Amino acid sequence: MSEKLKIKLSIANRVYPITTEPSREQGLRKAAQSIDLAIRQFEQNYSVRDKQDVLAMCALQFASQLEQKTIDRENLNEEVQQKLVALDELLKLHLDS
Repeated sequence: MSEKLKIKLSIANRVYPITTEPSREQGLRKAAQSIDLAIRQFEQNYSVRDKQDVLAMCALQFASQLEQKTIDRENLNEEVQQKLVALDELLKLHLDS
């Protein structure tokens, strides 16, 4: 069993101590950087100064991106499945002739 790693992440000018697997550290740090970048963009592009509102908008943005990727993946899987069925039918027709 791998040893846990204690790290500190800064998000919205607050430090959060986190204990994690070493293999997850890079992802957590990148996520914290992405959140801080999104916060800066929301604060610059909109007159939102309340951190609660900015964090809610960040959460909405990241959640919607995740949901859209899930939808896109499901649509792609369906399309691939349809193409495989069509290919299978063509193969059956060819082999039966």
